[in-house]
Amino acid sequence: MLDSRWFKAAGVAVALTLASVSATAAHAAPAPDPAAESTAAVVTLRYDDSRAGGWEAAIAAGVASWNGHVGNVKLVEAAPGTRAEIQIVATSGWPQATLGPVRPGGQARVELGSLAVAQGHDKTRIAAHELGHSLGLPDTKPGPCSQLMSGSSAGTSCANAVPNAAERARVESAYAGGLASRVPADGRVLMDAP
Repeated sequence: MLDSRWFKAAGVAVALTLASVSATAAHAAPAPDPAAESTAAVVTLRYDDSRAGGWEAAIAAGVASWNGHVGNVKLVEAAPGTRAEIQIVATSGWPQATLGPVRPGGQARVELGSLAVAQGHDKTRIAAHELGHSLGLPDTKPGPCSQLMSGSSAGTSCANAVPNAAERARVESAYAGGLASRVPADGRVLMDAP
């Protein structure tokens, strides 16, 4: 026959074991990873520059500038044969682009015009500026060289291809929460002629 003291001792031991297991499980649970949460909110936009011969290095640098300065939207080169939201082409005129913000599955066009280069404007600044239009930024003319969206009004000596804090904040706001702005893309074509 079992003594009642044994049941009490066994009950205490079981309770202590369960409490220990529960405490261990609570402490062993991994903490939420903020990096994983922030990557879930990133909007990816594909671009196709297969018709922008001669601009490849400038486009790559312009894309790198945007990708390095905004966190919730990333520009990636579209794989051959896949649909791209941003079509980039080389033209003989002035640079121009569709005003966004372009959404995933949407469509924007960037024309990188050689006339601006012939007049002395920096190719990388042109590419980054025109991509800024696709991300929803209008021109800020006239403006200083420190404003990427001042475009040609900053003069031919300006080679700044980095968006300033206000430009970055506006793009971040347009793509907040992992979605492009609920406001439809403007759709106007903005030409960057002097």
